[in-house]
Order: sequence, then structure tokens, then C-alpha cells
Amino acid sequence: MRFQIEPLGAWTDPETPDRTRAFFRAGWAHTVELLSREVGWLGADLVVMQADVAEDARRRRDGMLLANACVRQHPGVVISFSSDHGPLRYATDQFTAWQDNVRGIALSLAALRAVDRYGVTRRAEQYVGFRALPAAVAEFGTADDAARWMREQARPHAKDADTSTPRQLYRFLARRWHPDAGGAGAEWERLDQARRLLEEAHLL
Repeated sequence: MRFQIEPLGAWTDPETPDRTRAFFRAGWAHTVELLSREVGWLGADLVVMQADVAEDARRRRDGMLLANACVRQHPGVVISFSSDHGPLRYATDQFTAWQDNVRGIALSLAALRAVDRYGVTRRAEQYVGFRALPAAVAEFGTADDAARWMREQARPHAKDADTSTPRQLYRFLARRWHPDAGGAGAEWERLDQARRLLEEAHLL
């Protein structure tokens, strides 16, 4: 399973007024394994995870969040992916730790899959309420969020390429993700959102 980590931006889902501490015994590695398995059952191969953590709180080898990454302001997590049932989106800020919110989503996916066990659902009805808006996976909060996301996407691939400015970053990613070059539609749409924000801020 591939994971794409993005900034959380503004929290647009219902806010939990009194967040609680979770008492999950499983560690972060087990949570990632559970999440990978559940989204894999749904036909996904790329998971977009949005969390409010610092840019340096990622593993160098694959960009995944470190288990001990600290939240900056908001512990909420949004997880989105394309599935056999269309684009799905899950968000929660139920718990005080972002890691527990990721596990809460993974356990919810497992519970939803269990509904199929007794033949009550035959057309994946349990996923209808979680379908994402078709426009894109998520909106950026600011031009800075867009530029930060572009840097994160370019970092594993840029190597010797000059990507020191937003304009160079955009051109590098546009070459990789343009539909004529075989790029992914969701990534191209996300890049177009970033371009519009950066243009409005006169950074492109």
C-alpha cells in the first residue's frame, strides 16, 4: 500500500467538543498494517492521509509519518482513497492523539466490511455516506499549504532537479503528472488546485 501524507489544512468536519484519550493497545506499525489491509480489501492502492504534523515528522525512506510525530494544533485526521465503490473519505477528531484517530478509522473500515458477512448488504450500501466529493480529495487551506504539499510530493523524485521555487516545483510535478504522460487523475487535479492558489497569491 502506498501512502501520501498531506497537510491537514482547515478542519471542515464536525468538531468533537470533548476529545478523549483512547486506550488502544496496538502500536503504530499494527495500525498501519490494519489500515493497509482494510483499504486493500476495498481495491485501493494509494491512501491520502491528512494530519496536522510538522514536515520533518516523516520517515525518509518512504515519507510515512513517524510513530512519535507530534500534532501542531489539531489532532484530527482525514483519510481518502479511490475504491471499488468510488472515492471514499473518512475523518475523525474523536481522540486527543492523531495516531488513535487513524486507528479509529481503520477499525471503522473493518466494522463496515463485517456488515457484508451475513448478506444483509449486497451493493456496498454501507459506504454510500462516506463517498468523497468528486472534485478532489481535499482542499488546501492556504497557498503555503499548497506549496508545502508540492515540496513533499517532489522531494522523493526531484534528486538533481532544481525545485527551489514554487514555479519550478509546479513545472516539475506537472511534467510527472500530466495526463498525456500517464499521470494519475487525482494527483493532476490536486496540482491544479495548488496552481490556482499560488497564482492568486502571486507566487507563480
